[in-house]
Amino acid sequence: MTIDTLDSHRIDVRRQTGRTGAELSGIDLRDADDAAIAALRQALLAHRVVFLRDQSLDSAAHIRFAERLGSVTLGHPTLPPLTADPEVLKLESQGGTAANQWHTDVTFVERPPTFSILRAVAIPEVGGDTLWANTVAGYEDLPDDLRTLADGLRAVHSNAHDYSRLDTSRYKTAFTEEQIEYYKHFAALSYETEHPVVRIHPETGERALLLGGFAYRLVGHGGLESTDLIRILQSYITRPENTVRWKWRKGDVVIWDNRSTQHYATADFSGHRHVQRVTTNGERAVGLDGRESVSLQGDASDYYRAA
Repeated sequence: MTIDTLDSHRIDVRRQTGRTGAELSGIDLRDADDAAIAALRQALLAHRVVFLRDQSLDSAAHIRFAERLGSVTLGHPTLPPLTADPEVLKLESQGGTAANQWHTDVTFVERPPTFSILRAVAIPEVGGDTLWANTVAGYEDLPDDLRTLADGLRAVHSNAHDYSRLDTSRYKTAFTEEQIEYYKHFAALSYETEHPVVRIHPETGERALLLGGFAYRLVGHGGLESTDLIRILQSYITRPENTVRWKWRKGDVVIWDNRSTQHYATADFSGHRHVQRVTTNGERAVGLDGRESVSLQGDASDYYRAA
């Protein structure tokens, strides 16, 4: 693996694969100065996802760090908070949350998060790794004819298959009736957004595929045709050479750019897995024709405000 040192600050960057991911050392997220944050952001844009070991963050420090990358969202557009901090999305194995599908966070709203910051609170002894895929590399891997096709496509994303929804029928003994009713209320909210399939990264100018598990239909195409085309394009994103896999340890923090990645949490473990996520506000995706994302259903204003 290659180790580089960012010129702007003494941070070591250990690349994890040829195309995706880097482990950073020499930075403490609790008290990093502005130069260190700028260097981290530089590494994040270059490597798509960055991994930091042995970070002693609690919820308050987690949120404070996220705010240095941008204004924060609520933890989730539909789920109620399970901690005292509404900005934090708590994901625990016994809560029924398993993100074992390739996805980009919250693409069913018109302004998906820019960055996601995930910290490990409890990790099983074996299993529970997370994989990330590089959506810029996926686009660049497309043959010319598929790239031309993708450039003009738009896809509808829905939260109908949101991995964060609680299966209340399976976990009735773990929650009170009031909690179950609260979950059902939030799970009843529906969101749909139309995004360009190829978006322009607003900071780097790169082209990236915007698909993943919430994309279910292509505008102007029938159901079977949409499924087949999405499957073909998605397969270029998740080629092994475009991915990186991280084996978690308690105290790890992982930060990724939702504008250039998808991720997948493996459901190959037993026992307790507890991670917490904070996300920063994003912008509407812009396609090659200049058209932006459009909300079709649902008002996510509260989610963006993190009130």
